[in-house]
Amino acid sequence: MIRVAIVPHRTRDDAHELAVATIRWLAEHGHEGWVPSGDAVGDELASVASDRPLADADLILSLGGDGTMLHSVHQLDGAAVPLLGVNLGRLGYLTEVEVDEVRTALERFDRGADDGSWTLDERMMLDVEAIDADGMSVGSWRALNEGVVEKQDSGHTVHLLVRIDGEPFTSYAADGLIVSTPTGSTAYSLSARGPVVSPKHRALLVTPVAPHMLFDRSLVLDPSETVEIEVLDGHTASVAIDGRAACSLGGGAKVTCRPSTATACFVRFGEHHYHQVLKAKFGLHDR
Repeated sequence: MIRVAIVPHRTRDDAHELAVATIRWLAEHGHEGWVPSGDAVGDELASVASDRPLADADLILSLGGDGTMLHSVHQLDGAAVPLLGVNLGRLGYLTEVEVDEVRTALERFDRGADDGSWTLDERMMLDVEAIDADGMSVGSWRALNEGVVEKQDSGHTVHLLVRIDGEPFTSYAADGLIVSTPTGSTAYSLSARGPVVSPKHRALLVTPVAPHMLFDRSLVLDPSETVEIEVLDGHTASVAIDGRAACSLGGGAKVTCRPSTATACFVRFGEHHYHQVLKAKFGLHDR
C-alpha cells in the first residue's frame, strides 16, 4: 500500500478533477490518497481533503507545473518525501509525467525503487534567514530556486554589501541580488543573465539584477560557503523566496544564505536528461 498526498494547482479545474479521480483509483487498488486541506480549494476537493501532514505520505503527487512543484516543496518543509510532478501546462523543468501517464507512474512507484522502476533526483536547497538592524530574527525560509534581496521603491537602486564566509566581497548598487541553487539557475537568475548550471552540481550562484556598476558578473561559489547580504542605506529592501514575497528590511538588516541540510527529491522514470529539457525549452536545434 502506498500513501499519496496530492497537491493540485489551486485554480485549474482539470487539476481538481484529476486529483479526485486519482484518489478514487488509489482507493480501488488498496492505496490511500488525500488532498491537504490548505490546497482543497472549491467544493470538488472538499470530499478528499484531510489535515493529515504531508510527512505521512510515501509520495507527493503534484498536479500543475513548476510553480505547483515549488509550492509542494515548500509545503513539505524539508521532509524527505519524494515528489512526482504531473505536467498540466507547458514543458517544465521539474515535472516528470503527462496526465495520461499518472496511473502507470503510480503503479511503477508502487513496485519500488529496488527493481529499477524509478530513481530519485536529489536537488540542493537553500536556507535563508533575515535579521534586522537590532539583531532580531525577522524570519527563516527554505528555497529550491533562490532567495532574492531587491529594491522595494520604484526608481531607486538598493545598496547591498556582500560578505562571503564573513569576509567583505564588495557592495552592489543594483535592482537586487539573487542567491540561487543550480536548480534555480534557469529561473530568475537566468533572466538576469546568470549562468546555466546542471542541477547535479552543489553550488551557490550570486547574480546581480541590473547592476549600476562595472562589475556585473555572477559568482559561482562552493556549497561550503555562506553568503551574507547587508542592506546599506536608507532605502527599504524586499526579500523574496522562490518568487514569493517574504519580508521587508531596512538599513542595517542582513540576509544569510547557506546550503540546506534538506534536499528536494524528485521521482524519475529512466534517465532524466536536464540538458534535453533545456534544449526543448529554448527551441535549440542540432547543427
